[in-house]
Amino acid sequence: MAQVLEFKLPDLGEGLTEAEIVRWLVEVGDVVTVDQPVVEVETAKAMVEVPCPYGGVVTARFGAEGTELPVGAPLLTVAVGEPADGRPAGEANASAARTEGSRTEGSRTEGSGNVLVGYGTSEAPARRRRVRPQPPAPAAPAVSGRHRTDRTDQGLPVADGKPVTGAAQDGPVPVISPLVRRLARQNGLDLRELTGSGPDGLILRADVEYALRAAAAQGRTDRTADEPQRQAARTRPVPAATGTGRTTRVPLKGIRGAVADKLSRSRTEIPDATCWVDADATELMRARAAMNASGGPKISVLALLARICTAALARFPELNSSVDTEAREIVQYADVHLGFAAQTDRGLVVPVVRDAHARDAESLTAEFARLTEAARAGTLTPADLTGGTFTLNNYGVFGVDGSTPIVNHPEAAMLGVGRIVPKPWVHEGELAVRQVVQLSLTFDHRVCDGGTAGGFLRYVADCVEQPAVLLRTL
Repeated sequence: MAQVLEFKLPDLGEGLTEAEIVRWLVEVGDVVTVDQPVVEVETAKAMVEVPCPYGGVVTARFGAEGTELPVGAPLLTVAVGEPADGRPAGEANASAARTEGSRTEGSRTEGSGNVLVGYGTSEAPARRRRVRPQPPAPAAPAVSGRHRTDRTDQGLPVADGKPVTGAAQDGPVPVISPLVRRLARQNGLDLRELTGSGPDGLILRADVEYALRAAAAQGRTDRTADEPQRQAARTRPVPAATGTGRTTRVPLKGIRGAVADKLSRSRTEIPDATCWVDADATELMRARAAMNASGGPKISVLALLARICTAALARFPELNSSVDTEAREIVQYADVHLGFAAQTDRGLVVPVVRDAHARDAESLTAEFARLTEAARAGTLTPADLTGGTFTLNNYGVFGVDGSTPIVNHPEAAMLGVGRIVPKPWVHEGELAVRQVVQLSLTFDHRVCDGGTAGGFLRYVADCVEQPAVLLRTL
């Protein structure tokens, strides 16, 4: 007999808590195989095709394209196994999905060969979701063929087309996310009246948003709690300089939201300091020109700077580290996984070059080019964007000379490089026009003191001014 299994949005790693449905790859009634991609989602880091760990017939999808779902929210249900009544699999499985208790969690089925975070491959989940008794539905005429625990494409419980809510009751409200609490509070919504669609009745952001939409449609939205504050915000005048009297609110979501969260966390947790130095990059540019004139693959300036960084980190390993605040330990890394800032149409991303310390300038150039192209195309994977130990930020491409970059949490340091431009410079005792660049190092003062940071930056500047210095480390 067929079992209807629920596939939830898996944990995509690196603390990502939500994803937006970009495109469904299957329809209700389609037959899917184990590990077949069923939906394309966009996280704050990348576009990802999510494979389903079950094989069978799709009986329901939760969430329209453009909907943002939290990790753990239902994506779709799949009917697995042969029906016992001889009916067509799609019909039998769809019928099974509409009966109470048909969504069996924790059953042992043939597992996927690919591991999704939060899902096993061939073992039953360690925890089983408890089946909670649902509150009695409001009195309404019976509707044939529809049960109170059906779900719509928003993935929320409904009763005769309306969201399921329960009577307000005392005791703790099953809400984890402070964002969900704030959303409900700002809209005067009593969370105790909702029945959550998450595990063990957990109230999710989607539950609150759906309840607010339903209440607004029926003219029942209760906004008494925060109405004075919201009214004041709506009527607050904008500066006269705008001349329009209007404001625009841009949601902090997707990449912009992820960047905001990460930078805020860095500023909150890391006591950073910045030092900088001007360097004569004339000889470095000549060395690059000579390398590119040899007929081999072209070498980028960023690759040469990366090679210098890895050599400097070998001398000052304190900066290739992070701080474990819970254990109160500094974690130093033997390998250098070098992140580099890349500006794209979707926002700022930091792809990571794995094992940068083991690559030569040619290999670094090729990897920078590959990751930059993937960033612009929006095809970077979470693996391409995580695990960095040190970041190189070339803000000179924006035509600026200097900056005080924010450390890319949880790393301990970032090297910033300004534009390389002709400037007056004293060279060999005489004033000359040289190619000058400003280098800045922002570092976590917990991992080292100014002497170490200054030594690192001075070594980088020496290599920029005299590339032959690198030969001592090869």
